[in-house]
Amino acid sequence: MSEEEIREVSEQDAGHTSLFARIRQETEDGYEYWSARDLAKALGYEDYRNFLRVVQKARIACENSGQVVEDHFVDTTDMIEIGKGGRRKVADVHLSRYACYLVVQNADPGKEVVALGQTYFAIQTRRQEETDELATLTEGQKRLYLRGQLTNHNRQLAEAANLAGVVQSIDFAIFQDHGYMGLYGGLRAREIHERKSLKKSQHILDHMGSTELAANLFRATQTEEKLRREQISGKEKANRTHYEVGQEVRETIRRLGGTLPEDLPTPQESIQQLQRQERKQVERGPQLPLLPDNEVVE
Repeated sequence: MSEEEIREVSEQDAGHTSLFARIRQETEDGYEYWSARDLAKALGYEDYRNFLRVVQKARIACENSGQVVEDHFVDTTDMIEIGKGGRRKVADVHLSRYACYLVVQNADPGKEVVALGQTYFAIQTRRQEETDELATLTEGQKRLYLRGQLTNHNRQLAEAANLAGVVQSIDFAIFQDHGYMGLYGGLRAREIHERKSLKKSQHILDHMGSTELAANLFRATQTEEKLRREQISGKEKANRTHYEVGQEVRETIRRLGGTLPEDLPTPQESIQQLQRQERKQVERGPQLPLLPDNEVVE
């Protein structure tokens, strides 16, 4: 595998398609899978028979984890092309994302691309788990979850902005406004605050629905990654980057036919009210809270 291909693997969510994403396939029903033969090549295994030993270890790990092996490892027969336009049948295994994760965990650790594969499938598997978890939550629970995520990622965004030269508090406020202006069609935080008819002490992020929070979370995470990846220096460039990312998120919403952020309804209950309700629910049962006991902050 060339150095360029290896670099592709590590460039996840950076405007590039990783090698592992490129070999991902879908059934007619829309279920994703990876061909074991394709994955073997991606991981640098020249002899497929050696790779099958890794697959077998992954099957055992899957069974030991309490999963149904057949749900993640599907033995099949595929047609491949051979010389002079001929084709022949070969045995293959269709792997789920979780199966791929187990495979790369059991692959040769001496291969650099294996480590990159472990990172890729670990991240993708966790993202799918979070998506599945979110699907079962109520709107209020989604808001609590996303607000907590946004709190964490805003801290990381602040660190990345600081490295870029956004040092003073006033500079960071201006930096944040640029992100909002890109996402909200020119509106600054103060104007969004007024649009939501909030009191002076109330924070706009505490009065957003799950869709609006998700858009802002995407803005924050993508801006942070772009600042770090491109090693952007200077507060003016950082501001411009935040604005452009916000604008890209806005255009994506528009292209998909979604409601633009400034037109989304403001929930009647604040995040703080939802937190109090969640704590009361925890007191009545053994379930875990979605947020820690400390107050949510920017």
